[in-house]
Amino acid sequence: MPSQTPPRAMVGLLAVSCGIIVANIYYAQPLVGVIGPAVGLSAHAASLIVSLTQLGYAAGLLFLVPLGDLVENRKLMVLTVAASVPALLLTGLAANGAMLLVAAALTGLTSVAVQMLIPLAAHLTAEARRGRVVGTVMSGLLLGILLSRPAASMIADLSSWRVVFFLSAALMAVMTVLLRFTLPQRQPVGGHHYGTLLLSLLSLPLQFPALRQRAAYQAAAFGGFSLFWTGVPLYLSQHFGYTQRGIAVFALVGAAGALAAPVAGRLADKGHSNAGTVGALLSITAAFGLAWLGAAIHSVVLLALAGVALDAGVQCNLVIGQRMIYMLHANMRSRLNGVFMAIFFTGGAAASAMTSSLLIHGGWGGLCAVGAALPLLALAYFVTAKGSEL
Repeated sequence: MPSQTPPRAMVGLLAVSCGIIVANIYYAQPLVGVIGPAVGLSAHAASLIVSLTQLGYAAGLLFLVPLGDLVENRKLMVLTVAASVPALLLTGLAANGAMLLVAAALTGLTSVAVQMLIPLAAHLTAEARRGRVVGTVMSGLLLGILLSRPAASMIADLSSWRVVFFLSAALMAVMTVLLRFTLPQRQPVGGHHYGTLLLSLLSLPLQFPALRQRAAYQAAAFGGFSLFWTGVPLYLSQHFGYTQRGIAVFALVGAAGALAAPVAGRLADKGHSNAGTVGALLSITAAFGLAWLGAAIHSVVLLALAGVALDAGVQCNLVIGQRMIYMLHANMRSRLNGVFMAIFFTGGAAASAMTSSLLIHGGWGGLCAVGAALPLLALAYFVTAKGSEL
């Protein structure tokens, strides 16, 4: 059991690493409208780029992240980060839609290194301060998610969308070396076999009510997140005349939501997880109300405020949920984290896949209605499940 908080430099490294690695999943999100025609994908099929990246990520969460309970952690993380380099190069070199979609899935699969870093932060930190440290590391992850979109848009505007992935591949090569020589080694306890480890994943949601409940809350929250951030670049382009550069500036505003992560961690450490969960889900619901109103009165300011409220709510709910599942069993943290993340990223992938259809058949109002309904359903589940989590 760790007795103190890891050094600030280590926490900072984990936070920055999470942001840089997780960005790989989101670079394509604002570029779908540009990438699709370049590789021969229709507008509807182009949304599969985001969905397959997230599904690849979900597969990695189930098949790679649990290895953190079996394999020496630093070695596992370094190899996974290194494997992202050829996946990103393949994305940048893709000559057709099939190649691009395969590369997208592989990019998502190898980006799960970020979910090996977060349990490591929990292992290095005493329980009394775990929420704060996990929140800080998660703020780096959220900044990576939010800044990846404007960065991708700006680079694509100045050069080409392919350059985005070539630069990311170079960055991952540097990260491979950096993590190899700075991360502490951690050898998991217990003599598990990989097959046994994977089979145990099936029973974890039944064994731990908190896991399935928190995963369901976050699946709804992240579904809303994916709907908004997959749909809003298309909406801004079609109805506000925004270029890639304008979309990049808009996405920068959402980065303010990352400030909520350490706050959520402190609330959880002080025993206010229930209040934080309710507040987070209501914030996501309110965000879609603002998004609908912003479209109704043609106000980009309200749309931007919706993005901030949405990101803050999703991040708060995630930090509180992760802190809770890390308390369930110290020697199963990688598996618990893998199942938790896989469930809610599947929700995000499903939402991304339906974004184009929602916009075509229901317009922005239909997208906002579905986005607001998701956290309300999660809130109803939370009320009925309250008291049975631990």
